[in-house]
Amino acid sequence: MGSNLKDVAALAGVSVKTVSNVVNGYVHVSAATRERVQRAIDELGYRPNATARSLRSGRSGVLALAVPELGVPYFAELASLVVDAAAAHGYTVLIDQTAGAKDRELVVLGGIRHHLVDGVLFSPLALGVADLRRRTDSTPMVLLGERGLRGPTDHVGIDNIRAAREATRHLAERGCRRIAAIGVQSVGTGATARQRYAGYRKGLDDAGLDLDPALVLPAPRFHRAEGYAAMASLLELPDPPDGVFCFNDLLALGALRCLHTRGVPVPEQVALIGFDDAEESSYATPSLSTIAPDKAAIATTAVELLLSRIRAGEPPEAPRRVTAGYTLIARESSAR
Repeated sequence: MGSNLKDVAALAGVSVKTVSNVVNGYVHVSAATRERVQRAIDELGYRPNATARSLRSGRSGVLALAVPELGVPYFAELASLVVDAAAAHGYTVLIDQTAGAKDRELVVLGGIRHHLVDGVLFSPLALGVADLRRRTDSTPMVLLGERGLRGPTDHVGIDNIRAAREATRHLAERGCRRIAAIGVQSVGTGATARQRYAGYRKGLDDAGLDLDPALVLPAPRFHRAEGYAAMASLLELPDPPDGVFCFNDLLALGALRCLHTRGVPVPEQVALIGFDDAEESSYATPSLSTIAPDKAAIATTAVELLLSRIRAGEPPEAPRRVTAGYTLIARESSAR
């Protein structure tokens, strides 16, 4: 016969109510007590009766996470961290991939599996503030991503402009004077690109460098192939760049491969920095300098904000906005 709440409580030396609070993800339990209860749960192999819990609470114990592309390392790593953060509160996560398509993002906004999930974590690309304001579904939602997307929903993201400015300034400080940017987008899904371009412009101004439009290259998608193609175009210029800021690590890895293929030494002739700190960036040759968002903090904060909304039953009057931190990691691709 399987273990029950009383068995876990006896082994952990706490009340049945405390075990129930831990299982149901209530935040008002000390870290030490939560850890003791979790050890007892693991030792006894206790598994909550999800059906009974759902009937008692009116909740499914399931969250949804909607991201543009799981093939992009940033979103894959973030999804893994969200799953871990939700599991710590006794929740399961359903993951949906929107491809950044507006019609699919509107489905999420309209109530993704609303009968199955208690809340939604959503990283939109194609939607704007007007779309968010037209939302009628009452399922609690927290947005992940760009600070510029200010709608009626809680939001967790980093300061893209400030981070991109710091990345550009980093290249200037190591002596680069013709700093290119790869990743500009003019389409509606380019909020990230627009913010990182704005930061790039500010970084040039900080260094007293003029903007050369020939050094600003578009990228329809933030993938390796686009980075390779853009870098190839930059190398054909009469006066090519000596530094390149790529708007994500996949673009930078593509650019790095192009430089290697053309025999251009990095960072001696061209220094390079990316954004997102994808795991493979530290294993590239040379290793890739990058902006590393605090993905763990983004995931944990977003889950906690969402659960607080779920438990409250009503959204707060004023949407909460949390800005997570980031770190500039200087590796071999921009070493002095």
